[in-house]
Amino acid sequence: MTDRDAIIAHVEGALGREDATQPLYRRLARALADAAGQAGPDGALPSERALAAALGISRVTVRRALDDLARDGRVTRRQGARTTAALRVEKRLSALTGFSDELRGRGAVPGQRWLARQIVLPTPSEAMALQMSPADRIVRLIRVRTADGQPLALERAAVPQAILPSGDLVGDSLYAALARLGASPVRGAQRIRAGIMSRAEAEVLGSDPGSPLLIVERRCFLADGRPVEFTETRYNGERYDFLTELGG
Repeated sequence: MTDRDAIIAHVEGALGREDATQPLYRRLARALADAAGQAGPDGALPSERALAAALGISRVTVRRALDDLARDGRVTRRQGARTTAALRVEKRLSALTGFSDELRGRGAVPGQRWLARQIVLPTPSEAMALQMSPADRIVRLIRVRTADGQPLALERAAVPQAILPSGDLVGDSLYAALARLGASPVRGAQRIRAGIMSRAEAEVLGSDPGSPLLIVERRCFLADGRPVEFTETRYNGERYDFLTELGG
């Protein structure tokens, strides 16, 4: 049995357990969502045509079910390309954790692709965020962050060279490197805004130009109040969710 046949069989079984009084496209959407979970992140789903033919359902109904799943972020649909199960990762806003630790806590395998590790003069925004003179040097780290091999974010971090002598000291985790230097951040502040991907960003994040971005600017501080990190991270909005907990 091929992967496609296995997914169709899974959908048929899930459909048989659905409440028959519900609209067919909703029942199909739930069955496809269950199958997408079985397919795993970026696992391909059968085409509209294949699903309609195998299930004896109109393509209009199949398309409506897939469109509902795409709006909910359960699958990724691109014109002229296959429909795939969507990888989504949640990030808690209430904890000061690094990207790698956050992903491991979610059961995903963190990874990265380095684009640059430089010792440079800061930009005006970096100098202001880090409370530095424009003549002081920073270590700038630019990389694509991944989960289970899939690109999730484009990250650009700046750390004073007086605190982090070289970018070569950073492996998978900037925070692990800072901890080894006795410079772990103890508090931070984040600003989140929406954006859309440029062509260059879409290329490195495996998406389409104009796709949604979640842009997070983060400043972190040492126990003595000195800024230690200024990072802008551009998350693929199709694959990343932010989660906050409310008390009461």
